[in-house]
Amino acid sequence: AAAALEFGSQFIVVSLDARREADGVVRLTSHGGRRATGVDALDFARRMAETGAGELLLNDMDRDGTGDGFGVALLRQVSDAVDIPIIASGGAGSPADFVAAVQQGGADAVLAASVFHDGVLSIDDVKAAMAAAGVPVRRSRPAQPAQPGGTA
Repeated sequence: AAAALEFGSQFIVVSLDARREADGVVRLTSHGGRRATGVDALDFARRMAETGAGELLLNDMDRDGTGDGFGVALLRQVSDAVDIPIIASGGAGSPADFVAAVQQGGADAVLAASVFHDGVLSIDDVKAAMAAAGVPVRRSRPAQPAQPGGTA
């Protein structure tokens, strides 16, 4: 809460690595999803929103790196539980997955890493699919030519 007061909630993004456990409860993990914390993810998300977080980055550890799509059900649970933006992470495999995260899961933003780094998807293709589905996206910036006498 002190950081939100001093810097503004727009600068406070809380990252949640969540995993559904055998009892069906979604709990937070640490160490890249390898260690259970016992902390209820929805309770923690609510507490972070109440204490000044401006956004939550929700990484579904059950889907992270699978390419099977974002955890839409988990996204919907968290987005329904808090009134701050949610960034979806974990599981992207196709442009349609990004659309589903926003339209079905209630995510306000989406992120992915390996599908872009490994060349499975292009950012332009994902943006085009999202725009075609009616999801607002920022246009890609054209490459800027090098300035004469400047540094690259």
